[in-house]
Amino acid sequence: MSVAAVASHAPAHEAHPTATGLNSRKMLFWAFLGSECMFFGSLIATYLVYRGRDQVGPHPHDIFAIPFTSFSAFVLLMSSLTMVLALAAIQRGNQRQGAIWIAATALLGMTFVGGQCYEFTEFVHQGFTLQQNLFGSTFFVLTGLHGAHVALGVVWLLALWMLDLRGRLAVADAVKVEIAGLYWHFVDIVWIAIFTLVYLIP
Repeated sequence: MSVAAVASHAPAHEAHPTATGLNSRKMLFWAFLGSECMFFGSLIATYLVYRGRDQVGPHPHDIFAIPFTSFSAFVLLMSSLTMVLALAAIQRGNQRQGAIWIAATALLGMTFVGGQCYEFTEFVHQGFTLQQNLFGSTFFVLTGLHGAHVALGVVWLLALWMLDLRGRLAVADAVKVEIAGLYWHFVDIVWIAIFTLVYLIP
């Protein structure tokens, strides 16, 4: 059989394994997540270095509403569960369940972003802004960039949801959901670190 004939009979969604046997897209995305770890690691380290060096207030204990932020953290963590359920549904070929769980994940992500916007608005009303002091500068940059990552993830999930509704997210396309899931779990893990180091530790 000729090469052309073999190519014509190849599956439309053929895997692209690397020398390790892993999908090349997943390998590339793991490399991207590694760079993101360094990015957020530098931001968290900067926050910790400058914590407590403010000459003027407000200070963390003056403005943080821990119960509200704890609820937002819980919402984001629950979205990791719905992301797992979404991937499992797509891998089983259940597009209807996949669409439901993808939409649920996006909704939980939007709830978190909305809560963060509300929190930032309240901080500004209390006189706590990006330019107020070192705490404000490092806090808003760190948490704001994380919120931007969550918002990007929501857009990504909505795109997958639209593909699923159009019947373009079959079992062979499960790797697309898996990669999105890697990103989503990453932003959740980063938030655990931020929530613990910024909000919970005095």
